[in-house]
Amino acid sequence: MEFEIRSDLYKREKYLEKIRGFYHECEIIKVLSGVRRCGKSSIMNLIAAELIGSGVSKENILYFNLDKKPFDKITTADELDSLIEEYGSVPGKKYLFIDEIQNVDGFEPVINAWREEGDFSIFITGSNSYLLSGELVTKLTGRYIEFNILPLTFEEYLAVKQFLGKTVSSDNMAELRSYIYEGGFPYVLRLGSMKDKRRYVQNLVDEIYEKDIRRRVKIKNRAAFDTVLRYVVNNFGSATSLQNIADDLTRSGIPIKRTTVDRYVNALVSAKVIMSCERFDMRSRRSLSGEKKYYLSDLSFYYALNTDNRINFGPVLENIVYSYAASKDYSISVGRIGKLECDFILRDDSMNYSYVQVAYTVLADKETEDREYRTLESISGDNYPKYLLTTDHLIQKRNGIIHANLMEFVKNEKEF
Repeated sequence: MEFEIRSDLYKREKYLEKIRGFYHECEIIKVLSGVRRCGKSSIMNLIAAELIGSGVSKENILYFNLDKKPFDKITTADELDSLIEEYGSVPGKKYLFIDEIQNVDGFEPVINAWREEGDFSIFITGSNSYLLSGELVTKLTGRYIEFNILPLTFEEYLAVKQFLGKTVSSDNMAELRSYIYEGGFPYVLRLGSMKDKRRYVQNLVDEIYEKDIRRRVKIKNRAAFDTVLRYVVNNFGSATSLQNIADDLTRSGIPIKRTTVDRYVNALVSAKVIMSCERFDMRSRRSLSGEKKYYLSDLSFYYALNTDNRINFGPVLENIVYSYAASKDYSISVGRIGKLECDFILRDDSMNYSYVQVAYTVLADKETEDREYRTLESISGDNYPKYLLTTDHLIQKRNGIIHANLMEFVKNEKEF
């Protein structure tokens, strides 16, 4: 088996730079998680290519994609162990890459045993967070590090279009609309028509259900699950509780228990289809139980599951900012100050905070401007920066709040 370097892959530097410091670490397993088809396999291929470019022999690259032939029949721990043993006898440090490892039942002891050999740097990917449950957590505490991979953020979307030789408009708003409709799954950009792009994502939803949800969660009624899926997707960016979902569906003629909704929503979070955002009371400095907001890992899920092509810019722009902040590893929550709500409170690794409000425009009229600034102006007691991100090209200065054009902010990969 000889690893083949691909030349058709865009170099997703925002993730590679996070992982490089661990390339040669044999003690720590590198886990790349993310929704199916978000680009995890491509990033692993790029890592292997960088290792070869730095002088590692191709013989020392052991690369197994368990979703593709000839390795798609590997489903048991013993089969996986035998596969690694067959190819892992070369001298020196080996770099072991296993793609979609959740296809193997009970893989954890096998991976742990090869890690303990001391000359294997191990990289694994999985399409759901069950990968980081059970034995992997209990046996490998402190011995793995997770890198959460997202579909393309707006600036990556533009860069990949250029990489593929496609025209990128100088009109940021036009490109933002295209990004909203097409979404950020890398392969979508290789497809021509919007009809093909939508069909691709629709098929992806079915694939996620079959491979990442149904195999892990007992679902008696597919129709009820699909109803919960559509409810959460159609209400992304809105504060809601599991009880509210159950009550709303019951009133609409679909009786469902809260515990069932809980199980289905957790399955969607685990499969990385949606991302949950906790609410935080800024006066008591405590997390609020009950209501949460859910954002989509990719906006294309909304348009693939709906015939409505209108853009509700409020939640859509929030979703774009949420994904961008998540791609930069900020901890994210929704802030409440009395009756007011701050769209996002962000915290970085150094425990620095920033406050972010997102709106389509603040230049429509004075009432709109006052409403969007009011929340940020009501935050007192610290000197952390406050941002108002809009699609406005004219920038408003007010009380030290940083008003920025959302598209330019993301395109230039600004930090909060």
